[in-house]
Amino acid sequence: MKHKKGHLKNTIKESFRMALEAIRANKLRSSLTLLGISIGVFSVIGVMTAIRTLESSVESGLNVFGTNTFTIQKYPAIQMGGHSRRQYRNRDNLDYYQYEELKRRAKLPLSVSSTTSKRGIKVTYREHQAKKNVFIMGGDEGTLRTFNTTIGDGRNITSQDVKFSRMVAVLGADAMDQLFPFEDPLGKIISIKGMNFSVIGTADKKGEMFGQSQDNYVMIPITTFLQRHANRWTSLGITVEARSEEMYEKTMDETIGLMRAIRKVPPGEDNDFEVVSNAELLDTFAQFTGGIKLFAFAVSVIALLVAGIGIMNIMLVSVTERIKEIGIRKAIGATRRDILIQFLSEAVFLSEFGGIVGVILGVAGGNAVAMIFHIPAVIPLDWAVIGLVVCSVIGIGFGIYPAWRAAKMDPIESLRYE
Repeated sequence: MKHKKGHLKNTIKESFRMALEAIRANKLRSSLTLLGISIGVFSVIGVMTAIRTLESSVESGLNVFGTNTFTIQKYPAIQMGGHSRRQYRNRDNLDYYQYEELKRRAKLPLSVSSTTSKRGIKVTYREHQAKKNVFIMGGDEGTLRTFNTTIGDGRNITSQDVKFSRMVAVLGADAMDQLFPFEDPLGKIISIKGMNFSVIGTADKKGEMFGQSQDNYVMIPITTFLQRHANRWTSLGITVEARSEEMYEKTMDETIGLMRAIRKVPPGEDNDFEVVSNAELLDTFAQFTGGIKLFAFAVSVIALLVAGIGIMNIMLVSVTERIKEIGIRKAIGATRRDILIQFLSEAVFLSEFGGIVGVILGVAGGNAVAMIFHIPAVIPLDWAVIGLVVCSVIGIGFGIYPAWRAAKMDPIESLRYE
C-alpha cells in the first residue's frame, strides 16, 4: 500500500516537472492558452469583486434612513434613462401643505418629518467658507433622527423654530470643520447667502458613502428654507417612522392611502409619488447589479470555453510532437496511468496557473472601485475558489481526451514514429 502511494506521489511529482518543461518548450503557445484562461477568470472575478465591494458599501452606507422608516418623494432613489426622468418631472411637487396634512391625518406613525436640500449656496463664517458642494438642508425636529444621526453638541431644531421660521442652524461635522476649524461653533453667527443664522447645534459624524461626505451640510428650519431658497423645482421628502417593525407595513399602507387622497390620485391609477426605504434601495441596487453579473458570467463562459478549446488543441499538438517520448517512457516501464497523469497534469497546470493569474488580476481590478470611492476593499474568497474549481474542471474536461489518446498509444508504434 505504501509502495503504491509512494509510486503515485513520484508519478505526480515527475508529471508536474515534465509539464513545466513542456510549457517552457512552447512558450508562445502556452502563453496564449494561459491568456485565454486568465481573461475568462479575470472578467468574472473582476466584476464580482467590484460588485461585492459596492454591495458591502451599500449594505452599510445605504442605510440612509433610521430603523422602520420610509420616505415619500417625487423621484425614485435610483433612476436609469432620460425618458423616465421626464415622466417623473411632470409630477406635482410634494409641498409643505401636503406634509402638514399627512402629519395631521396619520394615526399610526411614530413621527412624520419633512426635508429638502439645495447645494451651491455660499456659507461663510468670517474668513472661512464652506466648500461649494455643501448642502443647505431644510428640516424639522425629526429630520436628524430619520436620517440616522443625532445631535453631538448643543440642541436640535424644534417645532417652535419651524413654526416661527427662525434663523437658526445645525451644522454637519464636515461643514463645522470647514467653518470653525479652531472655535466652538455654538452661539456663533454664520452667513448663508448673505443672511445671518445662529448656530444652535452640531450633528454627529456619519462618514462617507461612495466616496462622498454625508456630513457636509447646514440644516435650517424647513419653513425658513422654503421662504428663502425654494423655487418651482423644490419638492419635499416626507419621512415616516413606524412605531415598530410589526407596524411597518400597516404604517406604509396608511401613509400611501392618505397621500393618494391628499394629492387626489384617481382610483385605479398609479401613485404619483415614490416610496423609498432602505430595503427598496437595496432591492433596486440588486436588480441593477444582477444584469451586470449575468453579462460578466456570459463573457466568462465564452472566454473559458475558448480557452478550454485552446488547452485541448495545445495538448493534442503536444501529444503528436512527443509520440517518441511516450514510446520510450512506456518501453522503460511507464504505465498507461503514468502517461495519463502526465498529460492531464499538464492541462490542469495550465488551467490553474491561468486561473490564479486571473483571480489576482480580477481582485486587484475589482478593488480599483474601492480606491475610487474610498471604501473598504473586499476579497471574494467564494468566487476565487469557484474560479479555480472551474479552471480545474476545464483542465480535466478538455485535457482528458489528449491524455487518454497519449496513454493508449502502442509503445512499438510510438518508437517507430519519425
